Amino acid sequence: MNRYTWRTFGLEAVLILVAVVFMIPLFVLVAVALRDVNGVEGFLGFTWPLNFSNLVTAWVESAMGPSIVNSAVITSVSVILIIALSSTAAYTLTRRTQHWSRGLFYLFLAGFLFPGQLAMLPLYLAFASLGLVGNPLAVILINVGGFMPFAIFLYAAFLRDLPREYEEAATIDGAKPLRMYWAVVFPLLRPVTGTVGILTALSIWNDFFTPLLYLTGSDSQTAPLSVYTFVSIYGANWPLVFSALITSVIPILIAYFLMQRFIMQGFASGLKG
Repeated sequence: MNRYTWRTFGLEAVLILVAVVFMIPLFVLVAVALRDVNGVEGFLGFTWPLNFSNLVTAWVESAMGPSIVNSAVITSVSVILIIALSSTAAYTLTRRTQHWSRGLFYLFLAGFLFPGQLAMLPLYLAFASLGLVGNPLAVILINVGGFMPFAIFLYAAFLRDLPREYEEAATIDGAKPLRMYWAVVFPLLRPVTGTVGILTALSIWNDFFTPLLYLTGSDSQTAPLSVYTFVSIYGANWPLVFSALITSVIPILIAYFLMQRFIMQGFASGLKG
């Protein structure tokens, strides 16, 4: 049985201090969101009683409900396509022994080297010519193309450590390649799939620039764009901005807490998870 020592106490004190530091942004968020708009000056000033009506006002005036639905649709479809396409591509690239497979894998990884801003203007012109500006499909396609290199990298690293005996047994039983993959291999990728899913979902949900570029002026606003409703060139209504921010992050936070164990399993690499 381990004894409680001064060293243990010191480690606990440091961890508590770190936790307090990380809680400061949350404190700022709540303090400003529940502050009376005409109340105490200063960024951290609470007003009493707490003004919970800011949450209702922000929800209604920013049309946050429909925006959350749009964000959920864009995020869900993007993540499903990223997982489906990246996992099958990584499986093919890691299981094929042809010379082109390694070169194609590095070609996908080259996507890490080029910032998305380089393709911003050509992509916008291409989607405009196709009539997709103002359509959530444009955002979904950009998300899928942008996150596939990252997802393929994670899946390929996981698949290289995955024993092939499962696939050989399925082949002996007469399973076709596609059925073997979805029935045998893909369930074994659950840890890394959880990692890819939640990391890409967080990034897509919080993305502001791509929806701003393609969805501004349309009826398909996303949650970050709704938060921007209370910001203008003359200033910002910070209590309403922070109230809208609280309501916009609740759905993705719930998803994160439900999926966080898969993130840990995926980073720890898998089969033992």
